[in-house]
Amino acid sequence: MASTTPTQIDTAPPVAKSGRSTGRAGDKIFAGLSKGSGILLLVIMASIAAFLTYRATIALSENEGNFLTTFDWNASANPPVFGIAVLLFGTVVSSIIAMAIAVPIAVGIALFISHYAPRRLAAPIAYVVDLLAAVPSIIYGIWGALFLVPQLNGLNLWLDEYLGWTYVFDKTQVGVARSLFTVGILLAIMILPIVTSVSREVFLQVPRMNEEAALALGATRWEVIRMSVLPFGRSGVISASMLGLGRALGETMAVATVLSPSFLISGHILNPGGGTFAQNIAAKFDEANEFGRDALIASGLVLFLLTLLVNGAARLIIARRKDFSGANA
Repeated sequence: MASTTPTQIDTAPPVAKSGRSTGRAGDKIFAGLSKGSGILLLVIMASIAAFLTYRATIALSENEGNFLTTFDWNASANPPVFGIAVLLFGTVVSSIIAMAIAVPIAVGIALFISHYAPRRLAAPIAYVVDLLAAVPSIIYGIWGALFLVPQLNGLNLWLDEYLGWTYVFDKTQVGVARSLFTVGILLAIMILPIVTSVSREVFLQVPRMNEEAALALGATRWEVIRMSVLPFGRSGVISASMLGLGRALGETMAVATVLSPSFLISGHILNPGGGTFAQNIAAKFDEANEFGRDALIASGLVLFLLTLLVNGAARLIIARRKDFSGANA
């Protein structure tokens, strides 16, 4: 006698079509908003570039000097003569000084918080470092002018005495420490929390298995950091440094408060004087006429392009080092 098997009855409730369609509609809305946000950002960047280019073209067409090599800034003269040589030099030099000071210290602080300090100590230190990013730039400027400048006079004399043979630290002018070197130190303090915060978060993402494997092989704490942590976070540190560099390139009020402006290029970074793009725009914008403002906008266009070039270079560096990035760990 043939055996029969009971028929299985599907008791699962039917899937509502309305829910599926609602989910698909939500995906389409989210995708549309995401694409729209990206397009909006590109439109804003393009509109800024177009505005700067248009106003800069008006100023450059009437300029009697070489915009790239002229030291003077007399946009209100007749005929107008102005150039960005001093501004470009001061912006690049002060930013290099800031990066040379801030990045090693920031990486050290990030490593200490993420891999050395106890949790009870790491959290307050991280909070204090992050709090520095919230201080307004004008406060940094006032502190730099009233406290940092007088305190750096002794350091300048020491550098002049022992490192003056390097030409860079040879102080040839008498005066207070309102120099590009002082500006670089102040900018380093300002960008320190940015580089530290991003680097710290990158170091905390290192896979724990990598560190434990290195320790199991007998590596010391420093060898673990050198072989596992730093290669993993290298691209993140570069990105953090570029964020800090962008802040340093465009800083205005703090630089304008500390620096004693002059349109001279000098390799002696301890001498008072110099200028940056942002400082010059802030100092001259109110008193400038319509053509003078177009000239300042032309210098702003150069700063805009300089920032884009720096970020583009950073992306190329990260792309070349992608084998060491956290994405490929």
